Amino acid sequence: MSSWQTAVFFGHGNPMNALALNGYSAAWQRIGAEITRPKAILAISAHWYGPGTAVTASIAPPTIHDFSGFPRELYEVRYPAPGDPALARRVQGLLAPVEVGLDGSWGLDHGTWSVLQHAYPAADIPIVQLRLDATRPAAFHFEMGRRLAPLRQEGIMIMGSGNLVHNLSAYAWGRENVDPYDWALRFEAAIKGMMEAGDDQGLVHYDALGPDAALSVPTPEHYLPLLYVLATRQGDEAVRFPVAGVDGGSISMLSVQLG
Repeated sequence: MSSWQTAVFFGHGNPMNALALNGYSAAWQRIGAEITRPKAILAISAHWYGPGTAVTASIAPPTIHDFSGFPRELYEVRYPAPGDPALARRVQGLLAPVEVGLDGSWGLDHGTWSVLQHAYPAADIPIVQLRLDATRPAAFHFEMGRRLAPLRQEGIMIMGSGNLVHNLSAYAWGRENVDPYDWALRFEAAIKGMMEAGDDQGLVHYDALGPDAALSVPTPEHYLPLLYVLATRQGDEAVRFPVAGVDGGSISMLSVQLG
């Protein structure tokens, strides 16, 4: 598998991680330093979720500050990575006959740049973002990931960004050192076990885990990017977990790496 570019799902968590020097951001920095430098990145972020599939097609995608109520310095962050219109068209071809729009208005949202700010601080690797089609089930997204797998042979990093467990309603706002909820730990452990076992069907039908799944994934957009990464797995390719932790009791910071 040495010829295949690394694929990574990042648990991105709080947007303030873009500015923070903590265990999570240090680990993201190590990932960027240790893996083979990608020729380009195809990012699937929880924060571009809407009807239809699309890819960013601009030469200079803007930095999007898609949040509110944070300190001014976070809104001043710019991540001026170039776009890659040729990669956008390549994605279109791989995903055919699914219609994939070329979007010139969206840029890089915080699911992408808050992590890459640490992994590749020079912002010199071309990036294309893929919009998650909110009208489609998990099985559709897993199949989309399968179709995108050849990009890894071309030196392209498939990057998912979300959170395996993401429940803001249960988040312990304003409190530190909060113990993870039991349901969050159970769900994370169950999904990790499926990843290690290569249980693709279990991962796609995560809702079969019942109440733990309903609490951990109340809406699917933060979970779906994980499926894109896992769908590119080749044979018995090892899955690793270079970052772990639960923030605020209900946000899993687990990262998942292939290659």
